[in-house]
Amino acid sequence: MKLLKTHKTFGGKTSFWSHDSEITKTEMKFSTFIPESGIVENCFIWLSGLTCTEENFITKSGVQKYLQNSNTMVICPDTSPRGLNLDAEHESYDFGSGAGFYVNATTKGYKDHYLMFDYIALELHNLILDEFLAEAKSPKISIAGHSMGGHGALILGLTFPEQYQSISAFSPIVNPINCAWGQKAFAGYLGEKNKETWKKYDACELIKSGKSHPKKILIDQGSNDEFLEKQLLTQNFIDACKASNQPLEANFHNGYDHSYYFIASFIESHLKFHLGN
Repeated sequence: MKLLKTHKTFGGKTSFWSHDSEITKTEMKFSTFIPESGIVENCFIWLSGLTCTEENFITKSGVQKYLQNSNTMVICPDTSPRGLNLDAEHESYDFGSGAGFYVNATTKGYKDHYLMFDYIALELHNLILDEFLAEAKSPKISIAGHSMGGHGALILGLTFPEQYQSISAFSPIVNPINCAWGQKAFAGYLGEKNKETWKKYDACELIKSGKSHPKKILIDQGSNDEFLEKQLLTQNFIDACKASNQPLEANFHNGYDHSYYFIASFIESHLKFHLGN
């Protein structure tokens, strides 16, 4: 790991890092906040959404204020590999650079680098344990995210319930096989021939297939979110969880949109949710 820069924040340290990833075969970046005590027992992974980098959440959410006296750190990975020039990689905001969708790509070019599912579940997980929680007696890792990152948190948490003690999401894309964002990304990363492979990266389909998490999942959604009806499809996940008896708390907040103003307004409740699990 290379430490790129550090800023003192609420007594602790907000830091930015890079490392050479064995999985993506590129340099990957992430940010962290470690409270003033430096004693870390828990890690809160945040997965960001479309167009974001490792900087958005750590800069805009205000998360440091709520963790300043805790034993919990935050880690925020970038949303895709960088420094490549693959076909159509930089042509749109919802595919390619900044839009890895937390899947393992299987299409030409992308299959060699866009392996964000394994990067988060394997490489980042081991990095957290080895570099930040090595002295923790009983380390706990939770996962959360926003929009595309909320989708990532749900599919990773449901696939590896033993690895993530709790799951939460703001405005997640819960049913990507049935929305334009997901269909475009999955066609590009996974190909259109065998759409059955898409289902393992769809939270609704995972719940329907029998995947679950032993603890309640938390979702917060703004009622004025411009993407709610056509892209996020929150109700589909509510219905799937109800049919499968997956504990879920889904809160709709009147007047809030899809922005980080919404996240900053309710991030404290998500941290309390994770720290209480």
